[in-house]
Amino acid sequence: MAGRRFVVEADGGSRGNPGPAGYGAVVRDGDTGLIIAEAAEFIGHATNNVAEYKGLIAGLKAAREIDPDASVDVRMDSKLVVEQMSGRWKIKHPDMQPLAAEARAVLPRGQVKYTWIPRERNKDADRLANEAMDAGRAGRQWEPRAPKPDAPAVVDEPPLETTAPKAGWAAAADLGTPTTFVLLRHGETHLTPEKRFSGSGGSDPELSEKGRWQAERVAEALAARGSVQAVVSSPMLRTRQTAETVATRLGLEVRYEDGLREVNFGAWEGLTFAEVQERYPVDLDAWLGSAKAKPTGGGESFTTLTHRIGVARDKLLARHHGRTVLVVSHVSPIKTLVRLALGAPPDSLYRMELSAASLCAVQYYADGNASVRLLNDTGHLR
Repeated sequence: MAGRRFVVEADGGSRGNPGPAGYGAVVRDGDTGLIIAEAAEFIGHATNNVAEYKGLIAGLKAAREIDPDASVDVRMDSKLVVEQMSGRWKIKHPDMQPLAAEARAVLPRGQVKYTWIPRERNKDADRLANEAMDAGRAGRQWEPRAPKPDAPAVVDEPPLETTAPKAGWAAAADLGTPTTFVLLRHGETHLTPEKRFSGSGGSDPELSEKGRWQAERVAEALAARGSVQAVVSSPMLRTRQTAETVATRLGLEVRYEDGLREVNFGAWEGLTFAEVQERYPVDLDAWLGSAKAKPTGGGESFTTLTHRIGVARDKLLARHHGRTVLVVSHVSPIKTLVRLALGAPPDSLYRMELSAASLCAVQYYADGNASVRLLNDTGHLR
């Protein structure tokens, strides 16, 4: 499949030049203009130009991660960086030379072109750079947060939403072959039958004997269907083991996507719901009442998860356009993908049942609509 077309917008700034510095970068789909990835970082004491180059490198790497064969149109309001990277100006400053070399090494030269744009057309990257510098001033690193109302391309609660299907008729329109995500929850671990919180901040358990049996059964079922063309998995042990069992049966390789990992449940890891209710009743009530609330001890909110899953979803859609992809993940990420496809509110997560080794399916269409085709199918386990 030919590489896609991306637009990378990057910027950097320094409060003092040199002074506290940070960068920001976004990757847009070249056809829709929608933001599909973003990056920002506080880099300490540096100049404007160093920060601008750092933003460029981060944007190119983000584009490469989505599709290494993509053609990339870099747009920056730094005349210096654009002219130097285009080869029209010499790079004399010793601090710039290694950064330019690093930027050139990210993607082949023929895949990248550079365009200067006015600052007012680079607002998203500029905003991220300032967020990174603000975070640095507060003694922390940048994290995604809710945008201002005038920046709809990067949204929060629910972020990166797919428009709800129009009365169920999306499949009837002539929109070409949809991209299908077959969503597989991993098989059981020793924590699953006891319904203990098991996220990305805990012990990372392996599949139990029953979980391995479940993985074999789902592999048989998917092999019989014969429609899966690629396998992508969360990098956690239980999902890796499940994905590798299925991929081996299908004759496919597994690609890992960190954005598909389970929520970090903080201090609740390994506890049952009753134990959390007894030890942390106030925190649990807040968590159940708001998608922005975090578990005790610095866990991850569902708002943060939704943003992470939205970014991962759009990366996979860009990489696997028109294909059927097996996505092996966890309860919260899979429920979130279903929720976003339905356009349902955050508290709908508490109204879905998702069994170990169950299958769901969502189809995504060229007009941005999505259709849930299957939910919590466990027929292969009977």
